[in-house]
Amino acid sequence: MKRLVTAWFAATALSACTLMPHYQRPQSPAPEHWPADEAGVTAAVPAALAAGSAAPQALQPDADSARVSADQIGWHDFFTDPRLERLIDIALANNRNLRIAVLNVAASEAQFRIQRGNLFPAISATGSGLAERLPANGTLPLGGVGGSGSRAQVPSGPTASTLHYYSAGIGFTSYELDLFGRERSLTTQAFEQYLAQSESRRSTQISLVAEVATDYFAVLADKALVELTLETLRSESESYELTRAMYERDTTTLLSLRQAESTVDAARASLAQYQRQLAQDAHALTLALGQDVPKDLPEPRDIEDDGLLAEVPAGLPSDLLTRRPDILSAEHALRATNANIGAARAAFLPSIQLTASGGTASNRLGGLFGAGTGTWSFLPNITLPIFNGGQNRANLDLAHIEKNVAIAQYELTIQTAFREVSDALSARGSYLEQQRAQEALVAADADAYRLAEMRFRSGVDSYLATLDAQRSLYGAQQELVTVRQAALANQVTLYKALGGGWQPQTTEAQKAFP
Repeated sequence: MKRLVTAWFAATALSACTLMPHYQRPQSPAPEHWPADEAGVTAAVPAALAAGSAAPQALQPDADSARVSADQIGWHDFFTDPRLERLIDIALANNRNLRIAVLNVAASEAQFRIQRGNLFPAISATGSGLAERLPANGTLPLGGVGGSGSRAQVPSGPTASTLHYYSAGIGFTSYELDLFGRERSLTTQAFEQYLAQSESRRSTQISLVAEVATDYFAVLADKALVELTLETLRSESESYELTRAMYERDTTTLLSLRQAESTVDAARASLAQYQRQLAQDAHALTLALGQDVPKDLPEPRDIEDDGLLAEVPAGLPSDLLTRRPDILSAEHALRATNANIGAARAAFLPSIQLTASGGTASNRLGGLFGAGTGTWSFLPNITLPIFNGGQNRANLDLAHIEKNVAIAQYELTIQTAFREVSDALSARGSYLEQQRAQEALVAADADAYRLAEMRFRSGVDSYLATLDAQRSLYGAQQELVTVRQAALANQVTLYKALGGGWQPQTTEAQKAFP
């Protein structure tokens, strides 16, 4: 047993080396500054984006933005609408895509633990017993007692006998001595694949939070458009009734009556369209939640309310490398391919398998653990590859190719992330200006519609001017709701693109295999 333990410790000491290449993170292909910062158009637009009441502030990196990043702002702090917070909580608990992602992480962790088990010998306790009656003619199995196959004739007496053999022991079989780190490289590869899957799960959660928020704002916008259309329909119905009364008194023309009637029909058609759109967006929100929307939620807020979202500091482009889950996942995948090169290199070198056991053996069960029954065996086996048709070389070439592919995917992921953040940063300042301009347009069109209607009622102008003014006002009001929704959706996109919505935690596997 002492020799067995000594052999195991020696195997562990020899397994420390590895042929994995030294990993070096590829240089980021993204610029060092956001294009919006260089153009001077980036604006920090928190809740003021929805309200349009605050002046834009330059988003240059300062002490505050250096201390706080998007991933440090939990989604509970970013989404300040109580109803939306409840909806996100429900989605995180019930969404099927997130459940699949969580199960994939658990499966990947199990695969890592399976692979890590190959670093250690599989030690088993065994016990066996044999009772065999030997023939009277003295024939014994060629393989020894308990064997099978041909039998040899040996001199023996005329009396048959029964053989008893009992043994008990502990040992391991075909344990590969990881001299060149093949198993260690494969374990590192499995661990990096597990971390990549874990980052994919983070990405799924962040995307789910953003999806719920985007669907929620779409529903708020649809409700605002439905209410706007209902109000317009009521106003146009009243105008139609007044115009018809004027026509019956011969104070206006049939053309004006038909024009007033067309505005009512157009409003009814728009109402049906927005009601359909509201139902479809509500169904999309239900799908993201994974269940029906509960009835006991807080009252919904309006799309034009202040403080629906918190401020998001952009920071520097290099910050994406530490908080974007898709970038981290791509880097872990790159590390996995790097580890695979070590395993492919080790395949060219000798491999040693050890089989060892120790225990007791006796011809009597009662004397199995008596004095003089100790036994042990040690069977090393070495294999040196000589010729395998070029498979080892091809596997090594494949490992290098896969690493180059992973590098390209990693760089592409960074470039994609840089573009997403740049687009969102460029958009949020312009959305504020667009919203202010649209609000001014709505006010001007409302005044023009009021004056045009007064002129028509006074008989100064035809109903055509009133119709044009009404259409302009209705279109401007619709566009204002759309701009507000787009601005909120862009803020959610920016929060997601910067890696917000998650607080990283150390898992048990990371503690076990740092």
